[in-house]
Amino acid sequence: MNLRTPLLLCLLSCSLYAADDAGWLQSKGTLLFHDAFEREETGTGLKDIGNGWESATADRVPQIKQADLDAGIMKIASATKAAGHAAHIHHDAGFTDGGVVVRFKFPGLSPSEGLQLGFVDRELKGVHAGHLCYAVITQSNVTLIDHKTGVMNLEIRKQREAATAAKTKPSPELEALLKTKQLVAPLSLKADTDWHELTLVTEGDEMRFSLDGKLAAAHRSEGFAHDMKRWFSFLVSSTVWIDDVKIYKVK
Repeated sequence: MNLRTPLLLCLLSCSLYAADDAGWLQSKGTLLFHDAFEREETGTGLKDIGNGWESATADRVPQIKQADLDAGIMKIASATKAAGHAAHIHHDAGFTDGGVVVRFKFPGLSPSEGLQLGFVDRELKGVHAGHLCYAVITQSNVTLIDHKTGVMNLEIRKQREAATAAKTKPSPELEALLKTKQLVAPLSLKADTDWHELTLVTEGDEMRFSLDGKLAAAHRSEGFAHDMKRWFSFLVSSTVWIDDVKIYKVK
């Protein structure tokens, strides 16, 4: 079977709304939050981006500015090495079905620029830090991944850690399970050129990612259906610029 066949079948079988998920959010959903970043940050602390954003890694390196609001752009530059963690910036969301529309750019200031964004429920037990599901974007591909029933599930983490401690591989059954929790689709992005608009939605057990109005990836996994995406989250290990963010609730 061609390696692209599962992706093509998934794209063909996904919701009718998928061809225009931004339109689906606008017509069927409620706008929960919008930020165009037309202000200045007030410092480098947890809440200093303003408008309800929190920089969860700010207290690790309070002397370093990781989010600079400049001319309506949130310019994120992660102090990953100093902080021991990628920049983690989040905002309240609150939906079962819904999603986000984000305008972004790789500015070409760091090698291997990428962006991870998705949804979190810190009240959820049994999952590390409440990580639910994400899209991981590089210049060459996007990965849709279910963390809730995958690598962030505490029982699964325990099995993987035990295998690492024993210097063995996880069981074939576990490895096969984890392969079902994610899907990789090709992209073609360049740094220091164009702005792009992404749409990331969850509808039932399906997550979909569109780029510049075109569906690029869709995947089904049970963790995507989690009933409360409390936070929308950015994870940035290098540099990325964010121009506009909208969060919608459909259900």
